[in-house]
Amino acid sequence: MNEDTKVNISWLPQDHIDASSPENISLADSSLIPVLEPELIVNPWDIVLCTSGTLISCENAIVVLIIFHNPSLRAPMFLLIGSLALADLLAGVGLIVNFIFAYLLQSEAAKLVTVGLIAASFCASVCSLLAITVDRYLSLYYALTYNSERTVTFTYIMLIFLWGASTCVGLLPIMGWNCLKDESTCSVIRPLTKNNAAALSVSFLLMFALMLQLYIQICKIVMRHAHQIALQHHFLATSHYVTTRKGVSTLAIILGTFAACWMPFTLYSLIADYTYPSIYTYATLLPATYNSVINPVIYAFRNQEIQKALWLICCGCIPASVSQRARSPSDV
Repeated sequence: MNEDTKVNISWLPQDHIDASSPENISLADSSLIPVLEPELIVNPWDIVLCTSGTLISCENAIVVLIIFHNPSLRAPMFLLIGSLALADLLAGVGLIVNFIFAYLLQSEAAKLVTVGLIAASFCASVCSLLAITVDRYLSLYYALTYNSERTVTFTYIMLIFLWGASTCVGLLPIMGWNCLKDESTCSVIRPLTKNNAAALSVSFLLMFALMLQLYIQICKIVMRHAHQIALQHHFLATSHYVTTRKGVSTLAIILGTFAACWMPFTLYSLIADYTYPSIYTYATLLPATYNSVINPVIYAFRNQEIQKALWLICCGCIPASVSQRARSPSDV
């Protein structure tokens, strides 16, 4: 079969086949091999991404509904958690819509819209993670003045800025910054250009460095607070060590999970382009989507107030173990 019979359905770069080679020509012209009509073959990687998108959508939709329908969850921390859940929800919807459009509505316009939605959603997700890190740092560093109108105003400014920037990123392919007219400028995610992908990757690395610095400062504050509490209540040194180690471990898990999910795809986007085999793009992009699966567990379902709201919705009661649990310095 010649190259026209190959169905290009994915928004990822397709592996090239040399249809002009003698082997392919001889196969096409051979009377022993029947000429088949092009079939719509579903890529297993696309199925995995769609399944991941479905899980992301369901999980984060629960968080969004809990925060939206609970008037008591309007503190800056919950607004940022809601922003993160909304961004991940849109990312999951984008993965599902991309799968549907790729196999049912194959058009360049649909491809631009879905890629723009996915890029904007994941950008908003990463920016929301940075905003949560900033909020956690401010809540510890300015503990006495944190619960003020100034904090709420600053939170709304961060939300407007991060969603505005993410929307602009999503509109770039639609407004003409794409590689549809010049395939040689394509990145590993078609139709994003290599320059756009490189800019996003560098921005991610800068945000990760900022998050790392903030979490180091948070770790120092947590250790200092734990030490002060231990002195005031005459705790043993072992208890202070356990509490501090738990706080450091929590921060390491948060930052380590984020890096493990996003760093492979970020670095790959910097060095690769559309000529690389698409399996490498799938293999590095899939862990990045898993970050949106893990985010609700780390940032939402571990929160005591959200746990109470979830228990009320599910069974109409709050277990004593949840309502009476005290917050410790390690709960960062």
